[in-house]
Amino acid sequence: MGLTIYLGSKLGEWLDVKFNNQNQLYYKIVTLAAVFLAMFSVIFQVLKITNKDN
Repeated sequence: MGLTIYLGSKLGEWLDVKFNNQNQLYYKIVTLAAVFLAMFSVIFQVLKITNKDN
């Protein structure tokens, strides 16, 4: 989960530098998307483990 968020933030930083964006818009958007992706992944894994036990 942490790695996904970290890589998302690094991608956002890189996009901001590449496209010369001063207000860090790409950083914010990509990091937020990475947080949602990480949360979705964790929830999906927990549900998969929970359903396997039944």
